[in-house]
Amino acid sequence: MSDVISHKCPNCDGPLLFDPSNQTFHCEYCLSIFNEQDLGATEQKETAENLTHTSSELFNLYDCPSCGAEIVTDDTTAATFCYYCHNPVVLKDRVSGEFLPNNILPFKISEDEAKEQFLSWAKSKKFIPKDFFDESQIEKITGIYFPYWKTDATTKGRVDATGTKITVWRVGETEYTRTRKYKLTRGGKIEFRDLIKNALQKNTKQLMIESVQPFPLTNVTNFDSKYLSGFQAEKRDLEFSDIEPSLTGELSHYTQNILENEMQGFTTISTTYHDSQIINQSNKYLLLPVWIVTYQSEMSDEPFYYAMNGVTGKTSGKLPLNKPKLIGTSISISVLVALLILVGGYLLF
Repeated sequence: MSDVISHKCPNCDGPLLFDPSNQTFHCEYCLSIFNEQDLGATEQKETAENLTHTSSELFNLYDCPSCGAEIVTDDTTAATFCYYCHNPVVLKDRVSGEFLPNNILPFKISEDEAKEQFLSWAKSKKFIPKDFFDESQIEKITGIYFPYWKTDATTKGRVDATGTKITVWRVGETEYTRTRKYKLTRGGKIEFRDLIKNALQKNTKQLMIESVQPFPLTNVTNFDSKYLSGFQAEKRDLEFSDIEPSLTGELSHYTQNILENEMQGFTTISTTYHDSQIINQSNKYLLLPVWIVTYQSEMSDEPFYYAMNGVTGKTSGKLPLNKPKLIGTSISISVLVALLILVGGYLLF
């Protein structure tokens, strides 16, 4: 049996929400504001006694600890809202035990700021449907914490290569070419910090979160489920063992490139041998913040999206296209060009 957490206000027992703009927790009922230190000693957690948890390939059911309504989630949802009482809830089994994140990067951009930036961004784009940025669409913007694996590693590598230096000069009508060959070796230890890999298999969401990197990982803090209040969160469905082979290959590739880049001043370089080993490595599971707006067009089965880094504000999106507007504009431009050609022809005679 799994618990559902709803972080409560110590003063009135209302739900607490995390405010990215000032990094505090606030109650919408009594308007109290708390910081992390305030809540450290006084936070009250309620656990649903009559919790139900039914699993299938498609969904899971939980009971809301505030109103008792059923909350329907997919297998990777870790934090969400009750659709009936709108209280934020954290699904404890998704952020505890083996799924307990080591770190979290809290949102810095508030919902109002995210909506304003989305509206400004969308209106600057031409040939997209108007309803992509109307009021109802803007209200769909959602702050989501996505799961990542972060790796720090030290590698030891060696590269052997043949380098050539070619010199060309002329004496009178004669051209001379001299080619000198060198045996090159570079080796050493290389440290890598904050390499992050997506821990979610879903293709669309993976594209969303990768498009707004990088994240300022120097600002991460120890995980606390209170930072999830007021936001949604995803639980990883990729273990580190799933991504380890590709990560090991990347570290080997990076090590070789760095050592080869140390071979400067040659006309050509041909690598004859390379090897690398990971001699030290640490891996952490963390949650990173992204604002998301999705749009389902009748013209496409694949959803369109807008994504914003929840800390830096970097944006990216796959936009729908208003084809009638685009075709109309193209026709207008073609007619204008034709008229200019005609006028130009008339003036030449």
